[in-house]
Amino acid sequence: MRPIRPPFPTGRGRSAGRTPGSRRTAFRPFAAVALASALALTAGACSPEDTQASDKPAVNVPDLGDGKIEIPQELTDKLKEYGIDLDEWRGGAWKNWDKDDWLREADQFINPVIEDLWNPDRMREAEEPDSTVDENDISGDQGVTDPTPAPVQAAEVSAPYSDAAPASGKLFFDGPKGTMVCSATVVEDPANPGKSNLVWTAGHCVHAGKEGGWYRNIAFVPSYNDQALTGQDLAGAAPEKIAPHGLWWAQVAKTSDQWIEQGGQTGGNGAPFDYAVLKVTPENGGGKSLEETVGTALPVEFDAPAVPEIDSITATGYPAAAPYDGERMFQCQDEPGRLSIVASDPTMYRIGCSMTAGSSGGGWVAEGSDGRPALVSNTSIGPISAGWLAGPRLDERARKLYEAVGAQ
Repeated sequence: MRPIRPPFPTGRGRSAGRTPGSRRTAFRPFAAVALASALALTAGACSPEDTQASDKPAVNVPDLGDGKIEIPQELTDKLKEYGIDLDEWRGGAWKNWDKDDWLREADQFINPVIEDLWNPDRMREAEEPDSTVDENDISGDQGVTDPTPAPVQAAEVSAPYSDAAPASGKLFFDGPKGTMVCSATVVEDPANPGKSNLVWTAGHCVHAGKEGGWYRNIAFVPSYNDQALTGQDLAGAAPEKIAPHGLWWAQVAKTSDQWIEQGGQTGGNGAPFDYAVLKVTPENGGGKSLEETVGTALPVEFDAPAVPEIDSITATGYPAAAPYDGERMFQCQDEPGRLSIVASDPTMYRIGCSMTAGSSGGGWVAEGSDGRPALVSNTSIGPISAGWLAGPRLDERARKLYEAVGAQ
């Protein structure tokens, strides 16, 4: 949910629309809440201003061929184009969120790997940034909106997650208000069958929308907290239990033009186009793709059936706002309804679900046209009081964005 949109990405989301005439707020990305020891999200103790950049760790892009970490000339040239010195960036220059210097255009995404930046302590100490949630009327009286769905209590996913939901994980990133988190899903790459490095999430988990630009230090942790540890067990857990498949940095990211032009931290603007695709690379290098590493990737369905033809949708995520703590994975399964924010925009899917901020970006799965489970949407918005979630219905614009990332 918006943040369930950034800064709901684990920040909190904005609220999704309710029945016509009602008011709602958007979840914003959930500030990356402290991992109790290695990466858990719990409102923690230090703001981004207090966070140090790991003693200037090396900033490099792992080479998937031989495992060595290198800096592609293309990335170095792109940084220079925007007046960014790589050494200064890795030393903490990425913390400069001056509006005039915040890259925001679709082709301006840069995310150089900062080795060891996302260490257990940093994730544990991160806190949710101070913020307020404005209520915006996004009632669906201009289009087709079904009655508000009955709340569905989210069920905790059985551990280990690497067996129960291996394509799901948590997304970490930095924004002006703090370190944040969202949820995300490993998806197939038609250009590289069986060897995908693509991850699907919400647009608000990677880009601030009309008032900002691209977030920084975006990294994906598949099967985060694989054993569903809590409390002291999580605080003392070995890194491989928190991140069993390692840390994967986004090297390519694309979200919709509509999200960049219209999106915001609250309300429903841009929500029908609130999706993003990442191409990732492992921080520590290695020869295997993400799909090979986790053992699966979901197909993406761009011709999903209309709402009346879908029996159920399952949403997965790491809700971090109360009563959840962001450390464990949950799912909601419900028959979808329709939510229209603007009559001229695509109508969104909506389901009953108790998940809160932090679940933003998590995948929505239904039976695809070929009978296999497929990703058909992602968590975008929901009411601040929880009870339901809404996600975009993917169309040809989403398909073109997805294929463009795979081609890079």
